[in-house]
Amino acid sequence: MDIEVKNLHPLEVKLLRHVSSGEDITAERIIKELDYKVGQCNQAFSWLVAKGCLEETGRSHKTVYELTDLGREHQEKGLPAERIFSFLCEKGPHAMPEISQALGLEKSDTGSAFGLLSSKGVAKMNDERKAEIVQPGLPEDVILQRSLLDRAKETGVIDESSMSGKEKAAIQQLAKKRGASSADFKLVESDIVVYRLTAAGDEAKQALLAANITGEEFGILTPEMLQTGSWKNGSFRPYGINAPTSRLIPGRRNAYSEYLQWVKDKLTALGFEEFDGPLVENEFWNGDALFMPQFHSARDIHDVYYVKDPVHAKMIEEPWLSQVAATHENGWKTGSRGWGYTFDHEFTRRQVLRSQGTVLSAHQLTKAKVPGKYFGIVRCFRYDQVDATHGADFYQTEGIVLGNDVNLRNLLGLLKMFAEEIAGAEEVKYVPGYFPFTEPSIEVHIKHPVLGWFELGGSGIFRPEVTEALGIDVPVLAWGLGIDRMALMHLGLNDLRELFTPDIDSVRTRRGN
Repeated sequence: MDIEVKNLHPLEVKLLRHVSSGEDITAERIIKELDYKVGQCNQAFSWLVAKGCLEETGRSHKTVYELTDLGREHQEKGLPAERIFSFLCEKGPHAMPEISQALGLEKSDTGSAFGLLSSKGVAKMNDERKAEIVQPGLPEDVILQRSLLDRAKETGVIDESSMSGKEKAAIQQLAKKRGASSADFKLVESDIVVYRLTAAGDEAKQALLAANITGEEFGILTPEMLQTGSWKNGSFRPYGINAPTSRLIPGRRNAYSEYLQWVKDKLTALGFEEFDGPLVENEFWNGDALFMPQFHSARDIHDVYYVKDPVHAKMIEEPWLSQVAATHENGWKTGSRGWGYTFDHEFTRRQVLRSQGTVLSAHQLTKAKVPGKYFGIVRCFRYDQVDATHGADFYQTEGIVLGNDVNLRNLLGLLKMFAEEIAGAEEVKYVPGYFPFTEPSIEVHIKHPVLGWFELGGSGIFRPEVTEALGIDVPVLAWGLGIDRMALMHLGLNDLRELFTPDIDSVRTRRGN
């Protein structure tokens, strides 16, 4: 036999001793029967497949929806749409802020739920700008959503294969794959892989039994074992005396930190001035100053972290507060009609962790020179599921160019520079986008050799509702691009998490600029 069983890892040893020829072996079974963690189970499978002891005999895809804490709350208290419907039926027409206060709902949730009722013809805003019910009975979508919440109450999970077509459509409105804490269900997709023991695996198992290797052997001798004498009651795993000695590697700068500095140097050399600001912002600069309506679903683009203490900023600078508030309500002097609602001066002071670098561009507009070019490399925070191209905190390169003669062609030239020179992409495309604060809006996408196409970021020309309310009367180009994603291309990586890895060897050997 080619396999030296004394060199097998304890995870491999225990698995081989536990299973028999002809049995189906799955991760679910091993986790349950051997109390392995998911990572331990997958590692043992990987090692044993590589050694020829296990072979894959089947694979199937499974999609389930897991009930979140928010979903449990909605199951107990009612969906926002249900609660608003019941409230209006019982209490009669009310203004949106009154509904939010009475039901203890976030204003954005109130706006989204009322929008659903309105789109189904169940509710509307009357001439007094108050919400009222115009049709009895909840929409079918809401009834289906309620049934799904009730169905998941006991086990906390619904298998997609057990759902009807209408139920699948309804749960799509309640589920998220990333950032699931803000949804009622978390979408979880997985592959169920079935393995079986090979002839070589069965031979390795018999050799383990004959040698009485259990996987419980000591791997290290500790001071406690010497003090208690417990080492006498067990056996030790063999040591590899021919293992190579450790390398001596001199210190060096972190490759990602070096890359960020290189980008700063390049932009500074092009005549840009750098800006920066605090991590904690308020809703005014994080959204209101950018003409994002306070109670509109556009806010859902940024799933922010709220600051617990203090909840509110003490004040917002004038005249910017008054001018931005007037712009939201009636357009102020911008030529716009605004959003047509009463600006909430308490909501605008609520403190959050900065969710987008555009916050700093808004700040800079109040003190910018014309013409002028500004940029920042800033850390942002949004609740998100971490994967190869997403992080809960990330860096953006943010910038603005002001001047009488700047135009869309200039912006496309800047995006081309970022995509090709700074990110190092060979394939680039520009697609129309939507951002509440720019018109037109453009997204730039690049093609990664392994990850494929992904969005690098957004850009556009600031709307007059943004610039004029902050004291600027010339066109302003703006962009906010994910510099973490640029670094993936530039440093030849396949996963954002590699930029922040705790693996010191990876940091030592990674090539920078």
